[in-house]
Amino acid sequence: MNRFKQKTVLVTGGTSGIGLATAQAFVNEGARVIVTGRDADALATAKATLGQQAIALRSDAGSISDAKELAQAIAAHGLMLDAVFINAGIAKLTPFTDVDEDLWDLSFNTNVKGAYFQLQALLPYLNNGASVVINGSINAHIGMPNSSVYAASKAAVISLAKTLSAELLPRGVRVNVVSPGPIHTPLYGKLGMDQTALQATAAHIQAQVPLGRFGTSEEVAATVLHLASPESAFIVGTEIIIDGGMSQL
Repeated sequence: MNRFKQKTVLVTGGTSGIGLATAQAFVNEGARVIVTGRDADALATAKATLGQQAIALRSDAGSISDAKELAQAIAAHGLMLDAVFINAGIAKLTPFTDVDEDLWDLSFNTNVKGAYFQLQALLPYLNNGASVVINGSINAHIGMPNSSVYAASKAAVISLAKTLSAELLPRGVRVNVVSPGPIHTPLYGKLGMDQTALQATAAHIQAQVPLGRFGTSEEVAATVLHLASPESAFIVGTEIIIDGGMSQL
């Protein structure tokens, strides 16, 4: 299929995991894809993986100045966007008693402030009919221990999607959310845990999923592409949960 032929899409945090899988899915559907990340080597690898249809741009998701520079870089390429996947984020699981201001600021700067001001900077470069998809998280709903800061930041962007959807709809821009449950991605290796704690946490989480497994990045990507395409034109301000039934228990 070529649902996105002659379309241009942006995937922030597009060098690994859900972001890279989504960028690849867009390329497979004919899109020109812009991916962002902070690491130059990861960006080069992603560009090589995605091929000639990809543009890789360095951008720190928690920096407002980088958000503005990314928008300017897109304009410099003479591009307008048909879809945006705000995917870049950070997850650190820490007991409430150990949370400090630095962790709070890092999480909210990256997951909330960065997403907010990135969309604001991109607004002049969104085509009429453009679709924005924000990556939320099931953690905003389930009250998982040690996730208080991460969950709060994701609850914030879910709310943000609903209010921005109402505000931007007159401009022809739809905003929706995908909220993954446990997904096999490199993010799980960046939770701030040692290997023993990480394995125990993964096993505990998997036991709570009715399907009995973690999801895949490709499964999330398929839903992002649905929300980004004209076939979902009547879906506005909605959150789609992709968690194998975890939140239904």
